[in-house]
Amino acid sequence: MLKPRLPERASVIRNLARGRQVFTSNAYFVDGDRRVLVDAGNDFDVVAAVRTHVDDLDALVLTHTHPDHVGNVPAVKDAFDIPAWGFDTDIEGVDRPIGDGDTVQFGDHDYLALHTPGHKDDHLCFYADGPGILFAGDLVFANGSFGRTDLPEGDRDRLVESIDRLLEVTDESLAEMHTGHGPSVTVDPYHDIEIAAQAARQRR
Repeated sequence: MLKPRLPERASVIRNLARGRQVFTSNAYFVDGDRRVLVDAGNDFDVVAAVRTHVDDLDALVLTHTHPDHVGNVPAVKDAFDIPAWGFDTDIEGVDRPIGDGDTVQFGDHDYLALHTPGHKDDHLCFYADGPGILFAGDLVFANGSFGRTDLPEGDRDRLVESIDRLLEVTDESLAEMHTGHGPSVTVDPYHDIEIAAQAARQRR
């Protein structure tokens, strides 16, 4: 068993969609040296939500391009005059590419981009080893839930492979997992990924 991760100064992360009763993903504002919005959400005024904390953003980064994650993309790009970064620039609204293995700065930390298809072909997760933070998108959720695979581009076998990759890249010292829906996990999130890997194999 690994020792608990020692605390490291982490960027402030706020879920701007928290508590909103609309069709939306979570939308995380990461403050720090590089102010980033991770997913734009949908059906609420995310621009106003950002501006309750800061006047500007440096980038919008997308875990994937399902409608509930990108509905607010045009408003965010127009309001802050920033590009949207994602895996596939052939998809409307994605301006700059992030490839598998690229490094992207959110707040005060560098995150490793992981191409993790199975829920959608362009799905990305982002992991910062230093503070032990993972943005999991719709790949895995709290309590071992995992992304649905019955939508176009969904593939259970690829989803299992992607979850397994998270288990290989992270470890038991993972401190925080911020998911595309539902609550973030701040107590033993690695265990939730392990449960998701088991459950995804069983429910076929």
